[in-house]
Amino acid sequence: MPTPSMNLTSLSAKQSSNRTRRQQILLVALASVFIASCGKSGEGNAKGAGGGPPAAEVGVVTVKLGDVGLVTELPGRLEASRVAQVRARAAGILQKRLFKEGSDVKAGQPLFSIDPGPYAAALASAKASQARAEANLAQATALAERYKPLVEANAVSKQDYANAVAAQKQAEADVAVGKANVQTAGINLGYASVTSPISGRIGRALVTEGALVGQGEATQLAVVQQINPMYVNFTQSATEVMKLRNAMASGRLKRADGTEAASIRVVLEDGTEYARAGRLLFSDLTVDATTGQITLRAEVPNPTGELLPGLYVRVRLEQAQATDAFTVPQQAVTRTAQGDTVLVVGEDGKVGPRSVKIGSAKGAQWVVLSGLKPGEKVMVDGFQKLQMMPPGTPVKPVPWTPPSSAAAGAPAAGASAPAAAASTPAAASPAAPAASAAAK
Repeated sequence: MPTPSMNLTSLSAKQSSNRTRRQQILLVALASVFIASCGKSGEGNAKGAGGGPPAAEVGVVTVKLGDVGLVTELPGRLEASRVAQVRARAAGILQKRLFKEGSDVKAGQPLFSIDPGPYAAALASAKASQARAEANLAQATALAERYKPLVEANAVSKQDYANAVAAQKQAEADVAVGKANVQTAGINLGYASVTSPISGRIGRALVTEGALVGQGEATQLAVVQQINPMYVNFTQSATEVMKLRNAMASGRLKRADGTEAASIRVVLEDGTEYARAGRLLFSDLTVDATTGQITLRAEVPNPTGELLPGLYVRVRLEQAQATDAFTVPQQAVTRTAQGDTVLVVGEDGKVGPRSVKIGSAKGAQWVVLSGLKPGEKVMVDGFQKLQMMPPGTPVKPVPWTPPSSAAAGAPAAGASAPAAAASTPAAASPAAPAASAAAK
């Protein structure tokens, strides 16, 4: 028979068991509510995401109306504005070279020294002959002056006096000849020192010390070229040149400051544009009878010597101004035999083709003469995305950035990635207290 103490013990054990069971039921209920709420949240997100994919982004440019210069690009070659061949005008042995090859020289600067011995001797001989002629002149003059009063007194015959006067004049002529011979000998002696005829840049020496030069012909010793300014010769059809002249006469063509010449730009072989503008000259134009081309000449400043004679270049010549025109990147235009088209993004985001009239190229852009309206958005990038979508699918136009600008902005975008990664734990932190509360 159970005792009262045993009954109390069993009763307390039952009550403890019931409390534990109620706590377990309560925890299960709380967990079910938490899981249900999470499921509804996920279902809501899934429904929101299932509303449709976001519109594809395409790069566009907004066209603006304005005056655009029509530029013609023509091939040409650079040429020194002045070229002088340094030649030996005195015969003899070349003794010394007085310049550094490839350096800049001034007009009158000594370049070579030829043996001056024979010419110095010839000068001394001419001076001696002049001195003898002057002595004879003094004697003839004294005789004529002595005979003059005597002939008046009939002390000497008139014939003797006439002979004395003639001898005086002959002596004066001999003195003049002597002076000319001295001058000629001095010039020949000066030729022994070969100087630069112009200022410019000198090339390599064509002869060496010890060579006999000027024997029978004027031996070429070097070449001096003036490379500031430079000339650039290029060709264009005769018809286009006449249009160019008419445009300049009517004032439709841009002119250089203070001159009757159109401004030009020189493009070097590597594709870079020379910093200084040149001016077009209309002198020495000749039409090639076989090709109908005219060789034009432009003058380009070259103070730093960057341009060199003989270099192949391209000349950009602005020949007219197109009013009310647009410019778009060349990759935005599709050129076919049927015509030129661009893709225009409308206000509703839908893309449609548009026929346009293309003028000339200006750098990496086409000049659009007609077919577009100010403010319209022309598609430049994202053509592959458009091919994978059904026709009429709206797109999201974003401003197009040229490749050079995009490359410059890439480091900044890369630098923002760590910040985004650092923000991920912060975004996940609100869920941590909820999870710990559920565990409790």
